[in-house]
Parts: sequence; structure tokens; C-alpha cells
Amino acid sequence: PVEGGGGGAECGTIFVNREWEGYEAFITGARQGNGESGLEEGRRKATEAKEEARKLTPERRRAVLTEIGKALADEASTRAIMEANGEDLRIAAENGTDPHLVSRLKLTTAKLETLSRGILQLAGMADPVGRTQSMMELSPGLELTSVTAPIGVLMIIFESRPDSLPQIASLAIASGNALLLKGGKEAANSNRALHQLVGDSIERATGGEVKRSAIALVESRDDIANLLKLDDVVDLVIPRGSNQLVSYIKKNTNIPVLGHADGVCHVFIDEEADVEKAVRVVVDAKTDYPSACNAVETVLLHMEAVKSGAADAVLKALRRAGVRCLGGPRAIAEGLCDTAAEAKKVEYGDLRVQIEVVDDVAAAVAWINANGSGHTESIITENASTAEAFLAGVDSACAFHNASTRFADGYRFGMGAEVGISTGRIHARGPCGVESLLCSKWVLRGSEGETAKEFSSGDKIFTHVKKM
Repeated sequence: PVEGGGGGAECGTIFVNREWEGYEAFITGARQGNGESGLEEGRRKATEAKEEARKLTPERRRAVLTEIGKALADEASTRAIMEANGEDLRIAAENGTDPHLVSRLKLTTAKLETLSRGILQLAGMADPVGRTQSMMELSPGLELTSVTAPIGVLMIIFESRPDSLPQIASLAIASGNALLLKGGKEAANSNRALHQLVGDSIERATGGEVKRSAIALVESRDDIANLLKLDDVVDLVIPRGSNQLVSYIKKNTNIPVLGHADGVCHVFIDEEADVEKAVRVVVDAKTDYPSACNAVETVLLHMEAVKSGAADAVLKALRRAGVRCLGGPRAIAEGLCDTAAEAKKVEYGDLRVQIEVVDDVAAAVAWINANGSGHTESIITENASTAEAFLAGVDSACAFHNASTRFADGYRFGMGAEVGISTGRIHARGPCGVESLLCSKWVLRGSEGETAKEFSSGDKIFTHVKKM
């Protein structure tokens, strides 16, 4: 039945051919138009996604990933995605959207090419699902095995960053998980185009045996709060966005959360740093992608590096690159900066960086552990012992020596893609690829209908022989 425009009275019936290519989109729109709430839509889509994800055999997973990777490199697909993204950017400009969000919103052909390579790399990896992790003989004829298994239904809530959609979708497919995606309205057109590409790839690669609903995009206008109530059907939520978004999600759901709220990364320039390396690394860590969570936000300088002139070389290079250097108390006192930093722990997300002076590596580690976010830290030094003290001392997910913090990335780590970077300590830490989206399943194989009573009575004994 179709309702009239004014009073809501039924005014007729529309008959739709199920073979019509727009059938699914029409029905989804009709359901929402008939009052399906975000909670109802999310629950329905989660259930449908789980049913379809179960049909993804290892062969189908590989075929789908290959198809997505190829589609992202296809000229016609790229053109359609860039046009959709251009519309989002136009709307963002009209609305005066925060430049920080606009930076993350913008897609480029280079980004799409990188996504394509990463997903094809993922397709070429050994299938991670059902892999034996350990095997033990509990008793002759009674064998226990631990194997990897999908977590179940994942829900990703993300702001801007439409390039994260194909990454996350591909990792969900590779790990056998179902997926609910909820993007921000600022990237609605881009997300729709990318989700269309993923859905087409699923159905094309499987000959229609697996439906596009395995990867579901939730587009209702309901508040995120409703989706966070889906703890009965969603197993893990992964937020990708601002500190405010991540903090809100962590505080308002019973669903386990994987991710990080802040990306306050540090580079420490030691007294024995190679100046050329220091300049190259610090400039890259700040300017390569300033709004990324792995961009450096604080540069710590050894006092001796200040006296030797190494610090001056680094600061001059940063300023030539358009970076505004804000000083901590000691940096201001040493005359390195004119403007004070607003706080010790700040994620600027733009071309600003805090500069501070410390006495030695121990002081640098103490500063980072007190004021960092546990994301990524790097030391620039030619002294191996000092480097090892730093790497062991910083309490962060990633610790680097003579390398940019920008390397903290799933693609650069050889994972193919990432769902995000976790600064937590349970389940996963650092860039999260396929392995982070798996859990364990225990499989026990008996031979004689073994019972617990046989062992408690002493008729049989446990041998606990580890076989793997």
C-alpha cells in the first residue's frame, strides 16, 4: 500500500518486478519511508549480513577481494567515485565544514590506487579462517584443537574518511565477518558509490550466490545512539573518527569497542641523532598527512641537541614546510618558539606541532608515557643502546627507531588494509588487520564416546601431550 502525501491515507498499490535491478534499493527505501527506525534497520541488516557472510567460502572470499581490488583500479569506477566525492566536497564547502574533516573527506586517484593494491595484496594472502593455532592430545583418542574463527557481526561507525569503507569491507570479507557500516552524512555520496562498488563486486564474483547485503550500509538519519543498542546482534563496534565520536561510543554502548580516541604521537631527537635523518623524519611525520592519527604532534629535543644546533636545523625545516611550531615551557625559555602550546597533550591534526626540551632519553620516555595517547612514538639516534631503552620504555602500541610515525599503518605493515589502530590492550593493539578480526574456536574430537566420569574415577588419565 502507498500512502498519500497529506493525511497518510492509503491511495493505491505499487507492484514491483523482483527482477528489476533497482528492486532492493526501492524496497529498502520503502521500508524506511514506512517508518523503519534506525534501530530496526540496523537489526534487520545485521541479521541479513550474517546470513550472507556464512556463504563466503575461502574461494569466494578470495574472488570477491580480487574483484574489489580490480574495480577500484577501473577507470569508469574511479570516475564515478571521484564525481560522488566531488559532490560531497562541494556540499562541505557550502556548509563551512571544518577543514580538518574536509581533509579526511577528500579522495584522490592515488588513494584509490593504494586501496586497490592493498586489497589485491589481501586477496593473495593465505585464508585466515579455520587456521589451526594449537593442538593437544588430552588422552589417547581425545584431541583438542584451537582454530581461528570470525568474530561475527562488526559495526563500523566512521566520520569523513570514505576511503576507509572499502578497506574495512575487504577486511570483513577476508575474515569471514558480516559488516554494518554507518558513515557520516558529510561523505554520504562517496560512501554510497563505494558501497555500490563493493556490493557489485560481491555479486559479480560469486555469480549472485552471495548477496551484497553481506556488507550493509545503514543510511537512516536516526542518531548513532540507536545503533549502539544493537548488542544483541552486533559483536564488535569499531569507531573511526574524532576524539568526541570515539569517546561517545565507548561511553554509550554495551558492545565491545576496538579503537583509539587520540593520536598524540611523538618524535624524540636524541643528542646522538643524525641531523639529516632527524629533519627528514620529522618533516615527513608532520606534513605527509597532517590530519592522520599517526602524524607527529610533539617533537621532543634532547638538551644537547639544542646546544649543538641540531634542534635549530629541525625547526627551520619544519617552518620552511609551513609548520607552526608551538613551544612547551622549556622550549619557550630556550628561545626556540615564540608562541606557547595550549597543553602538553594535544592532537592538532593540522600543520601545528608542539616543541619541548628534555634532559635525556629517560625524561623523553617519562614525558611520552605521561602525555601521550599510546599510539606511535619514534626516536632519532645513532646510539643503539639509547634506541633500545626508548623502544622498551615507551608504553605505546608502536615504537620506532629512525623512522617516521607515518609507518603506523596496516597497508605499510603488510596487512593489506586496516580497520583502524587500537591503543587498547585486550584483543588487539596497533594497526588492526585481518588477524584482529578473528577469535578462537575450540574443537574436541573423541573416538570412543569419552565421558568426564571416566577421568574422575581414574579409569582413564589425561596425558596433555602438546602436538602443535
